[in-house]
Amino acid sequence: MSALRFTTLGCRLNAYESEAMREMAEAAGLENVRIVNTCAVTAEAVRKSRQEIRKLYREDPEAPIFVTGCAAQTEPETFAEMPEVTRVIGNTEKMQPETWKSLAPDLIGETERVQVDDIMSVRETAGHLIDGFGRHRAYVQVQNGCDHRCTFCIIPYGRGNSRSVPAGVVVDQIKRLVGRGFNEVVLTGVDLTSWGSDLPATPRLGDLVMRILRLVPDLPRLRISSIDSIEADENLMLAIATEPRLMPHLHLSLQAGDDLILKRMKRRHLRDDAIAFCQEARRLRPEMTFGADIIAGFPTETEVMFQNSLRLVEECDLTWLHVFPYSPRKGTPAARMPQVAGAAIKDRAARLRAAGTAQVARHLEAQIGRAHKVLLEGPTLGRTEQFTEVRFSSEQPEGQIVEVAIRGHDGRQLAA
Repeated sequence: MSALRFTTLGCRLNAYESEAMREMAEAAGLENVRIVNTCAVTAEAVRKSRQEIRKLYREDPEAPIFVTGCAAQTEPETFAEMPEVTRVIGNTEKMQPETWKSLAPDLIGETERVQVDDIMSVRETAGHLIDGFGRHRAYVQVQNGCDHRCTFCIIPYGRGNSRSVPAGVVVDQIKRLVGRGFNEVVLTGVDLTSWGSDLPATPRLGDLVMRILRLVPDLPRLRISSIDSIEADENLMLAIATEPRLMPHLHLSLQAGDDLILKRMKRRHLRDDAIAFCQEARRLRPEMTFGADIIAGFPTETEVMFQNSLRLVEECDLTWLHVFPYSPRKGTPAARMPQVAGAAIKDRAARLRAAGTAQVARHLEAQIGRAHKVLLEGPTLGRTEQFTEVRFSSEQPEGQIVEVAIRGHDGRQLAA
């Protein structure tokens, strides 16, 4: 049994790619190696990556440590300078089988210690496809990279420009997943709503969603991960309104609720756009629930500006909040702007999280007595259509969808 050990930090796409790397590393015959798939979204994420590398080295100084992911791509020198690190591998290189073959013990002395090329020159579609990441819910990568340049974000320099997987390839993969028994598929990407912009005839994400639902009629549930609401197209809204197999849960990249801060972030929407989108999506699908990313303490943010973000939680009726205390990323325009005091950032993040906790409690309370179709992720744990966790009092068939009545909650999970 291979002693490959992966540590994955950051987003769901990173987790997906770790599974793809595992397949390639195992095929290359690698054993007793440690692979750290890093995240670059915040300075704290990079710090955690370095901390994990040191921890792995202390546990087994003889095991080679390969470091890859967005932080390895954006600042390879940071990891190359660490004596614990054997190789630094870029985001393009990590998805190539040849890379893992070159890391075999008898060849490793012949390879460069830093294997990181210019990701902005990459033009091919998103990388290695795997048939099902997750035991009960399959994640399908349909897009990679980002063409936008938000002032706080380093990710385009870690992921490169936007590129899409053709619809036919996506549909074929989902058909295989359904054939293997998966009852839910999640479409993932770095900037999902830009899917298709680099393909012939420039289709939109809504076109892909409608095509999947039409050509894979046996797929019970389709879910889409984080989207930029300002880029939601007509067919995506049509799918929300008319396709019950598209799950009523959207995670929105909102980031702030103050117009001036949004402009300084170089976002493409204003607060009224976010509110209007949520109202329209819920009009089309009354059971729709929203998650959102919000940054606390962006440079120049005053208390009044922060209050606009705090109010947005209720005005958009957001349920699942991902709150990011702002931290400057070297190389981004926001890092050169006047910074907010650390204590104020911490306080604002805490208030946003408290607002999110209140919204979750309100959502859970509203589900009592309702019937939900729940996908079982374990013997006694599943998720509703809105991605709400449900705890069962007795064991259920894993991977199946069961319809239940909700009888209560504990403040975090529904009870069935």
